Order: sequence, then C-alpha cells, then structure tokens
Amino acid sequence: MANNQEPRVLIFSTAYLPFIGGAELAIKEITDRVKNWSFDLITARQDRRLSKFEKQGNVNIYRLGLGLGFLDKFLLPISGFLKAVRLNKKRNYRFIWSIMASQAGIAAVYFKLFYPAKKILLTIQEGDPEEYLKRYVLNIEFLYKIFIRPWHLLPFRRADYITVISADLKERVIRSGAKCPIETVPNGVSLKNFKINNLRETDERQESELKLKLGVKTNEKVIITVSRLVKKNAVDDLIKAGQYLDLPFKILIIGQGKDEQKLKSLVEKLKFKNKVIFLGYIKHLDLPQYLSISDVFVRPSLSEGLGNAFLEAMAVGLPVIGTPVGGIPDFLKERETGLFCEPGNPKSIALKIKEILSDNELKERIIKNGKKLIFEKYDWESIALKMEEIFKKL
Repeated sequence: MANNQEPRVLIFSTAYLPFIGGAELAIKEITDRVKNWSFDLITARQDRRLSKFEKQGNVNIYRLGLGLGFLDKFLLPISGFLKAVRLNKKRNYRFIWSIMASQAGIAAVYFKLFYPAKKILLTIQEGDPEEYLKRYVLNIEFLYKIFIRPWHLLPFRRADYITVISADLKERVIRSGAKCPIETVPNGVSLKNFKINNLRETDERQESELKLKLGVKTNEKVIITVSRLVKKNAVDDLIKAGQYLDLPFKILIIGQGKDEQKLKSLVEKLKFKNKVIFLGYIKHLDLPQYLSISDVFVRPSLSEGLGNAFLEAMAVGLPVIGTPVGGIPDFLKERETGLFCEPGNPKSIALKIKEILSDNELKERIIKNGKKLIFEKYDWESIALKMEEIFKKL
C-alpha cells in the first residue's frame, strides 16, 4: 500500500492497458518512474474479460462499465465522475490528470465543477484530426456543432495546465480556446528496452531464426510498420507502394485495427500475399526484435500527434520514413534523421524506400543522428522528471 504521506493523483483516461497507444504507454512509463507519488486511474472497461480493479506498477486501475466497448466510453463522463467523488472522499487527491480531451476529460471537468479547488492537468496526445469526431453524428455538420464540439472543447477551457506532445498539438490547443499555461513534453522511448545498438550488432543467430520463422528470404529487404490499422496511418498506401518497388521485399505490419480486413483484401487484390505479413498484436517488449531484422521503418501517416513508433525504431538504429504532418516534423528532419514522403502518394513512398536502401552513406547518417536525438531528447527518464516538476507546480 502507498504511504499516507505520498501525494495522490487521480488520472482520467478513456482507455488504458491492455489497450496500447502512445497515451497509454506514456501513463505507464511516467508513473513507473515518479516514485514518490501514488496514482489512481479511472477508465472505461470496454472488454468484459478485464477485471474491474487491478494494480499495475504504481497505478490502481478502476475499470468502469459492463465491458461493452463503445457503451462504456459513452457512459464514462457520468460513471467516471461518480466514481471519482467516492474515491476522493477517502483519498483527497492533490490534483486531477486528464489524458486527452475525450470522454474521460469530460468526467474530469464534472469532477472539477464539484470540487473547484482541484486543478486539472490535461495532457493532449490526439493523433486524429478533430474532424474525426464527426463520425459520432454520421458526419452531419450541424449535429457535430451542437452535440459534439462543445463537449470536446470543455477540457481545454477548464484545464489549469496543459501538456502537449508536439508543437502541432500546441497550436491545436490554442485554437481550441485554452487560456492556461501550455508546455510541450513529448512522449519517449525506454532506452532499457529499445537499446541504442547498431543493427549490425544484433545477435545474428536470433535474427536468422526470426527471419526463417517469418519466411523472409536472405535477398529480401524488410520494410516494417507499427501502427493501429486505421485510416490515418495510411497502411494501405504503404502496401500500394510495393507495386513500384523493383527489388525483393517483405512488408511486416504490426498492429490491429478496424481496417485490418480491408487491408488484407487489398493485399489479395495486388497479389502480394507472399510479400506482406500481418503480425497482429505484438507485445511491446518484443517489438525490438522485429525492428532489428528490418531495413527501414515506414509510416505514411495522414495525421499524427507525435508518433512513438518512429522514436522506438530510431532508438534501435533503424532509418525511418514519414510524412510532414502533425508532430512528425518535431523529430524528423529531411536527410538528417529520416526521409519525408508525400501523404497519400504510394509512388513517393516507394521512391524514398529505394533511396534509403541504395545510399549507404545517407542511411548511416540518418541512423547515427536518429539515435543521438533519441538519447538527448526522448528518454523516458528525463521526460518523467519534467512531468514530476509539473506535478509539483500543481
């Protein structure tokens, strides 16, 4: 049990582990490192196989709902608020930490209305454009303006302090009406797990065994992407880029999402069944071994909050290709730490893949600069220290 002297923080997050995204990993990495604080977290249950209460690391997790996905999230503003009131009577939280301006963020606002003296720290990580919210009202503009947008803006306008993971998101927060201090604190990489080693230093036997298991031939170049299989990550554009590659290749796709079947149908249509491998969900700790057998990481995003998967690929010494959207330009500098391809352009993706694979001097420069950048700016240890300083301010 936590010492009574430890300050307690109440976290609101619409999703949490085992659902994995940049925001969920950020909570885990930061709370594991901030040792003198205790954390309770309220989230939507979403899956009936998940327990209603669980302790992971330094976080007590309270999952609310019947395990019915969308319904649990829809009810979270009310159920989360009521649970928070009950917990606060016992624990008297120092402040509230809301992750993203979603259903959980609205629960945090309700809680603040009930306890005006409690301050809200809002962390913005949204990779989807705001227009994506229109799906809740079938993309009908006037319904969106009446029923969705006002609620979406509430957390921005009620927060006492906001952190964002990229310069692009800072601009979005300002446009959304935030008046409080805003600080950029990016997501990071666990350098203990994603070791900064050159790919040539990888255990060759393990590498060969994994390639054999996946059916990768010795002459094939391995292109890897790690992402949710949703429209914004444009995995379909990466698959289409294979039509313009005049070299033996395999594309490894790690991740799950609602577009999975659509992407598999595209692979069938292009007759790429022997060239594209869907690996589904891979444990986060196992990702480095898949990155280490690859030659290039590609994610041709249409929008992006920051892009943790890029940072992890750079940490293990893999050259990256991305698009100049969202938070990606914060860390990707053309021909210095990676290459830019054009959004929505499979031919451009193919050209950049060929360029990085054919120019060894360019590849080595990008690998070296990328690892240096991760070490200096994107280590979770230093990021956790920044967040702890913000905790103390609140």
